[in-house]
Amino acid sequence: MNKEIVILQLYSHDMNIYGDWGNVLTLIRRAEWYGYKPKFIEYNPGDAFPEHVDIVVGGGGQDAGQDRIQLDLLKISPKLHELAENDTSMLMICGLYQLFGKFFKTKEGKMIEGIGIFDIETYGGDERMIGNIVTESDTFGQIIGYENHSGQTYLGKNNKPLGTVRKGAGNNGKDGTEGAKYRHVLGSYLHGSLLPKNPRIADWLLEKSIEKRYGEFSSHLLDDHFSDEARKVALKRPR
Repeated sequence: MNKEIVILQLYSHDMNIYGDWGNVLTLIRRAEWYGYKPKFIEYNPGDAFPEHVDIVVGGGGQDAGQDRIQLDLLKISPKLHELAENDTSMLMICGLYQLFGKFFKTKEGKMIEGIGIFDIETYGGDERMIGNIVTESDTFGQIIGYENHSGQTYLGKNNKPLGTVRKGAGNNGKDGTEGAKYRHVLGSYLHGSLLPKNPRIADWLLEKSIEKRYGEFSSHLLDDHFSDEARKVALKRPR
């Protein structure tokens, strides 16, 4: 099988500082194992946006990184909205999760405008929420990862959370939610990276994107022994 699948990473220079590159590697490897031909593209400010993408991935960064990419993100916002409404698979982590919402207001009061794909608002806080986290999702079951953020995110009425917190802080440490889901767009604070320890999410992103492009997803059972062992170890770790 030589069916191509195009994976686009947004702002790898500024929004890729917490190991989120592992999400891209996981998608590439699992696509190959399923018999597809992944094509990887990086997009940074000033680049030409590719004509076709199947999966869009974005990572975390510091406030300064968010500031640097904001104007370019707003520029490509119409294209990202079009992709989201057409059910393109996307995964946004931490900083880009925040900027896919309405805004991020820093603790100093500076407003960083988002693109509003997610119905969320984020406010910078004095306390960082750091540690191992476990959530439960109706779609993906148990999700395991690591969070490190001071932003407190609140969901609007038009978004469902990605999961419900079982251990950890989640979106804001108060309402028990973690992440957001809109159509085929997922947002989360979970690093670690997220996808190596949660292959069900990786396969969901691949399945939705490949079905959209080719009509069906040709899959077979993969050996996820190492992922299963990593999950067992992570579950035993304290907060």
